Amino acid sequence: MTSKGDKTRARLAESMLELIQTGGYSGTGINAVIDHAGAPKGSVYFHFPAGKESLGVAAVELATQQFEALIAKAVSVTSDAASAARTVIETLATLVGESDFRIGCPVSVVTLEMGAESDTLRQACSTAFESWITPTAGLFEANGLEPADAHSLATVVVSTIEGAVIVSRAMRSTQPLYAAADVVSELIAVRINAAASAR
Repeated sequence: MTSKGDKTRARLAESMLELIQTGGYSGTGINAVIDHAGAPKGSVYFHFPAGKESLGVAAVELATQQFEALIAKAVSVTSDAASAARTVIETLATLVGESDFRIGCPVSVVTLEMGAESDTLRQACSTAFESWITPTAGLFEANGLEPADAHSLATVVVSTIEGAVIVSRAMRSTQPLYAAADVVSELIAVRINAAASAR
């Protein structure tokens, strides 16, 4: 059973995540998080003794779990790697578009704003990206790629998705994400077919 304290902690992390997505890390203050979460004053430092930095790490970890779930859902629908990648990117395009281009990837936001300022936050973001690259690489391995090739391709795919989200928000158009879906799915299919032909 989830305790009241655990619920408050989760609510604070969720609020931090939402506010980072719309206003950035630097633009998100502790008081704004407390108001958004409807949490008691003082609860932030009770649950996150290091303050905003540790709250930021919790938000990144939550975003990590959400994207991992998106990948897992796509893979559960199809074992075809190219189709799964397209599903993930098109789902992100829908989410970004429906938010009126106000939300993006909070991990990239925190990386760009704080990567050079806080090694704690940089490491949390690095862990997040790797946690998305690893299962993607596993899917590519299951489709016939060697481990090193699978990890390299997965890194390119995740990096492409991150970039496409940023460009889509800047242009206020989902076209960059759909273009990324086309190119990424084609690249995956070509690499997997080439590996199969080489065997």
